[in-house]
Amino acid sequence: MINIVFGANFLLGLIIIIGALIFYFLRVVRPELSRDEDIFFTTLGLIYGSILIIHGWRLDPILLFSQILLVSITLATGWENIRLRGLVAKKIKEQLKLPKTYFDKTK
Repeated sequence: MINIVFGANFLLGLIIIIGALIFYFLRVVRPELSRDEDIFFTTLGLIYGSILIIHGWRLDPILLFSQILLVSITLATGWENIRLRGLVAKKIKEQLKLPKTYFDKTK
């Protein structure tokens, strides 16, 4: 029997699942920011969110608070990671542009 309670655990699991799906669909929107290991982390996020939704009603307040802190830190770190991937991709794109030579200036 599956016992799902619509409380803080359900909201927390839903936030993790939505974050994992956004992380997965980043591959479609901005393919230069995606890595091969993103699928692994997306799968872990979906499993973790599902466990929180199904079995989160067992958490006492201290454990629920620790899960809230863990999810907050994970989402903030993931956001920073994606932002830094974008900066690195932009920097690499700028470095690949060839500098103008003397002959290009005279034309």
